[in-house]
Amino acid sequence: MHSALTVLEEVARCGAGVTARQVSDNLGLPRATAYRLLNLLVQDEYLVRMPDLRGFALGRKVVELAQLVAPARPPEAVRTVLTDLRARIRGGVHLVRYDREGPRIIDPDPDFPPTGASGGAPLRTSAMGRLLLAERTLPDGRHTGDPAYTDPLTATAAAEAGAELRSLGFARQFDAFSAGSGCLAVPIRDRDGTLVAGLCLAAPTARIEQPGDHLLLLQQAALTLAPLLA
Repeated sequence: MHSALTVLEEVARCGAGVTARQVSDNLGLPRATAYRLLNLLVQDEYLVRMPDLRGFALGRKVVELAQLVAPARPPEAVRTVLTDLRARIRGGVHLVRYDREGPRIIDPDPDFPPTGASGGAPLRTSAMGRLLLAERTLPDGRHTGDPAYTDPLTATAAAEAGAELRSLGFARQFDAFSAGSGCLAVPIRDRDGTLVAGLCLAAPTARIEQPGDHLLLLQQAALTLAPLLA
């Protein structure tokens, strides 16, 4: 049991897309042992295979355990919109709420659980965080006075995210938590135009670079969710 938990913790540390070989090398486990434990965790739904079948990510049961200490789920009308959206998009679709403490995932995709994007990670490293940075950045690149922006890396990321949001209508990041993967975040605003939530899509880099019809689906869902979350 200890070895299985160690493998599960290693997948959580490495993020979505980690391979069996990487787990084996990182933990110093024989390759056959790593494969056996990974397959057991997949069978028990603690892990899932990535769409390309080359790596692993945290699974449904990990999400269920996390939800025991997480905030209450959104209303049924919101979950219905998300269920329909996830059926149309092959990838992780997560609903994020913004409050004084920053972004908070309030409805993670149970089939493609988020990894690394929350839990104290700097805002600049995730699309949902960059969306908030963009919201607090003026068109000329100046920020709204938040002391966190005194960090040069954050200030640079905020200016980049602001320009990206104005030109593309969403924020995005690449390779922050897993090589070859990225995320984009579409804003959800209240009647006054204030950012209250976001829809995030986690997928391979190529799909984030060229989201195509998926972006339209996310934007349409964001408009539907706005009055339900305001």
